[in-house]
Amino acid sequence: MIEVQFPDQSVRSYDKGVTPLDVAKSISEGLARNVLSAKYNGKIVEGTTPLLENGNIQLFTWNDQEGKTAFWHSSAHVLAQALIALYPNCKLTIGPAINNGFYYDADFGDHSLTEKDLIEIEKKFLEFSRQKFEFKMRSASKEEALAFYKKEDNPFKTELIENLEDGTISFCDHADFTDLCRGGHIPNTGFIKAIKLTNIAGAYWRGDETKPQLTRVYGISFPKQKELTEYLALVEEAKKRDHRKLGKELELFTFSKKVGQGLPLWLPKGAALRERLENFLKAAQNKAGYEQVISPHIGSKELYMTSGHYEKYGADSFQPIQTPAEGEEFLLKPMNCPHHCEIYNSKPWSYRDLPKRYAEFGTVYRYEQSGELHGLTRVRGFTQDDAHIFCMPSQLDEEFKKVIDLVLYVFGSLGFENFTAQVSLRDPEKPEKYIGSSENWDLAEQAIINAANEKNLDYKIETGEAAFYGPKLDFMVKDALGRQWQLGTIQVDYNLPDRFELTYKGSDNELHRPVMIHRAPFGSLERFVAILLEHTGGNFPLWLMPKQVNILCVSEKYKNYAQKVLNYLENHEIRALLDDRNETIGKKIRESEISKVPYMIILGEKEAESETVSLRKHTEGDLGSFSIKNVSDMIKKEVKNSLTSFEV
Repeated sequence: MIEVQFPDQSVRSYDKGVTPLDVAKSISEGLARNVLSAKYNGKIVEGTTPLLENGNIQLFTWNDQEGKTAFWHSSAHVLAQALIALYPNCKLTIGPAINNGFYYDADFGDHSLTEKDLIEIEKKFLEFSRQKFEFKMRSASKEEALAFYKKEDNPFKTELIENLEDGTISFCDHADFTDLCRGGHIPNTGFIKAIKLTNIAGAYWRGDETKPQLTRVYGISFPKQKELTEYLALVEEAKKRDHRKLGKELELFTFSKKVGQGLPLWLPKGAALRERLENFLKAAQNKAGYEQVISPHIGSKELYMTSGHYEKYGADSFQPIQTPAEGEEFLLKPMNCPHHCEIYNSKPWSYRDLPKRYAEFGTVYRYEQSGELHGLTRVRGFTQDDAHIFCMPSQLDEEFKKVIDLVLYVFGSLGFENFTAQVSLRDPEKPEKYIGSSENWDLAEQAIINAANEKNLDYKIETGEAAFYGPKLDFMVKDALGRQWQLGTIQVDYNLPDRFELTYKGSDNELHRPVMIHRAPFGSLERFVAILLEHTGGNFPLWLMPKQVNILCVSEKYKNYAQKVLNYLENHEIRALLDDRNETIGKKIRESEISKVPYMIILGEKEAESETVSLRKHTEGDLGSFSIKNVSDMIKKEVKNSLTSFEV
């Protein structure tokens, strides 16, 4: 017999050799029908894997990300099976699950795959999936694996096998199809009820431009046709909400080849939007005791060698800037934290002075590969809402919780209500990825877990996702389309204070090391604006809108009254624009709707005589006739209600 422990800490006894699917059946037949994959003692296993020792089990369904990963990984196998059936001479390479779906890379030789081909591939895919072929894993020696693919004349698979250790190689079989695979499958192909091949792209073998170019076929699959239909509707909505499209329509930002790839240019409306976001956070930070600092866009190479950034990221960053002085080198700033360490180091501190909270909207530069650049979400120059808190170890818990409060305030004020937290810890198997002592890492990791528990956060732990200098708490936000984004982040760091020899004098009159907290509720302004654009579809909260009211004259005769209305609104700190062009009122209303201005004031003869305004709301239409004071009060109340209160 073996003892199997469940996530709720309950334990059951089973015969040795029981499978995860057997365990699921012992709980309920309904659960067994829905289990897609499992994890035993932290390792992904097949549903039919015999369990031979005591351990912890997790059973995953479609509702779990791990279940979706197994579903899409298995779908990639079926896609490969369909490709070989239709194109027997194509050479398969790799086909992993990705965040949304899966892909398979293949060499089709002289055949150029087209959108029309995808329809036939989908039909063949569904033909295979309906036959409910079981996925079966088997081990193979290196010699057997090489012989199999040499017979198939597949140099890509052969190269993969040559880089594997003998004894670690396995295949997955289903029907008459075999693929090199580590495992992690659903029970059989019959679970896959709907498939859509979404895109064809080029991809270099192993991401190397010097190696052969392959054809990448992207797809997504679901256990129900209804879910695919809903997904495709969301995709269409996402296209309408694409921040690159909306950014152009709303005149927020642009890019220029002459300026350089990945370097956004903020237009007047976008710059004003950024300024409002900055002022919003600065006001909360001032209330919470932060001090604003400013650091340069470059720093000496020595600065980043001290911090460890050059060692970890130097090869993938913008290369050093040579000056006329011999041996003098500077780097474009990849991080603000080394600069803030030197600001702290500019004078001696006592324990009575701590904590010190330095905040900066600092622009940093990282050389992202051109193929990875994407609008504002992946750029080479971006501004972080960065802050670094230097505190005594005894202050760490309280300071960390205060930062959590600040992040929650930001999310609440911007309409991000659906989020979870992720505690990112180091990978104990790969200590070379990190700097600092194991003791300090233990302290930092425990501090984050304690704070997350005390603030009752819904969080999960991810091993191996820590920054190189410390663990972190990341906030994962779901947008209006159900997509998950990593936004705010808080990190605990015992290591940079060591590397920069930061000190404070304690009550014992001895020098001690402070602890450092890194935090950025927005993350980067560029990425945050992109996500906010797509989340809201450009309909920002009223307090953030570039223009809150458009004043539209029916004719030029009412321009003087319109100016009076404009002056009143501006005097009451409402952002308004007077449109007195010689255009039809219908055209002005249409253009105002397209630019997503929340309110329109229509002024004609009746309004001018009665000194009232006719009010329209974006997407809702006419609201009726009001005094200008009533409109002003209504807008100010809406702004106030959309901003949650921030308590220190």
